Order: sequence, then C-alpha cells, then structure tokens
Amino acid sequence: MGLEATVQVPKREIRLAELRALDLPSDEREMIVEGRAIVYDSPTVLYEIDGIQYKEVIARGALEGADLRDVPFKYNHSDSVMVMARTRNKTLELIPDDQGLLIRAKLANTTAGRDLYELIRRGDIDKMSFAFTVAEQSYDRDNRIRKIIRIKRLWDVSAVDTPAYDQTSISARDFFAAQAEAERRAAEAAEARRKRLIIMTYL
Repeated sequence: MGLEATVQVPKREIRLAELRALDLPSDEREMIVEGRAIVYDSPTVLYEIDGIQYKEVIARGALEGADLRDVPFKYNHSDSVMVMARTRNKTLELIPDDQGLLIRAKLANTTAGRDLYELIRRGDIDKMSFAFTVAEQSYDRDNRIRKIIRIKRLWDVSAVDTPAYDQTSISARDFFAAQAEAERRAAEAAEARRKRLIIMTYL
C-alpha cells in the first residue's frame, strides 16, 4: 500500500481542458461555447523524470466547498484582454456534476467576443484551461500520484490558443521534482546504510 501524506498547498495552478462552440440557428445571435473543465478520477501524466511518470488526479467531490462565486471566462488567462463572460452576471455557468465540472459561456457581443467565437467555431481554438488553488492534496509515493482532494478556489476558465503545457509543467515541477529529489535522497541513504551494514558484518 502506498504511503500517503496530506499537505496544504495555497498555490494557483493551471490545467488544460476541451472547448467547443455550439451550433445555433442563424436567427439566434447568442455566441455560446461550452466544455468540460474538470474531470474527476482521471489520472493525467504531468511530469516525467528519467522515464518515471508523475501523475495527478482530481478526486471526486474536489469542488465541494470551493469558491466559485465570481469566476470570469478569459482569453489566455490574460488580464489585459477584456473578460468574455462571468458567473457574477450569469453569462458564465459552472455546472458541477458527478464527473467533474462543465462550463457554458455566453460570449459578449463585442469585436473580441465575436472574433473568439469564430475561432472556436472553426476549431482554431479548441482548448481551454482553468486556474485554481489547491486546498488539500495527498501524494501516493509508491505510484507517484498526486491527488487533488479539495480545490479552494477557481480563479478563471480561459480559452487558449496555445495550450498551457509550460505553465502546467512549472506548477507540476514545484511539487513533483521535490518528491523525486526526496525519493532519490532516500534511496541514496538506504544504499549507504546497506554498505555500512556489510562493512560492519566483516569487522
């Protein structure tokens, strides 16, 4: 059985998800996009060191108690581009279910909103990511799986033209590289102890 250690991590992180535009009748002018931002119980490889995979899984129910009160829909998580939709005025819906989290956004009828909708509709932009803060997590050292037990806050959901792999790797590296380094040091210490025991046996 893997050893699990529960820790508290107040760091904002970003993950990738799917996004698509809804095909509405031509007489309906609303520009609606939707996607599944979070999928529960689906291990994902976030980091690899020397061929060893480090995975993450968001536990079922991780959104319970999370702060979802004022979540904007953005483009590339940017604060320099106007917000496209928002939960506060009900133009963005966050729909938690037993599989995770669905999002449905009614984009603003602005030049930026129309441009973004067209790019999503054509498939030029078909990914989204979400920024979140972890409230509680555990780490299975045997299987190298980080489990997100509780999400503290969802900061935004965003359409992205370049998937945030670099950002994800950076946030994953902070956690997993530390675990890998701890495992390496533990292995070296165990080997050193073994050698000392061998030497003592022959003294």
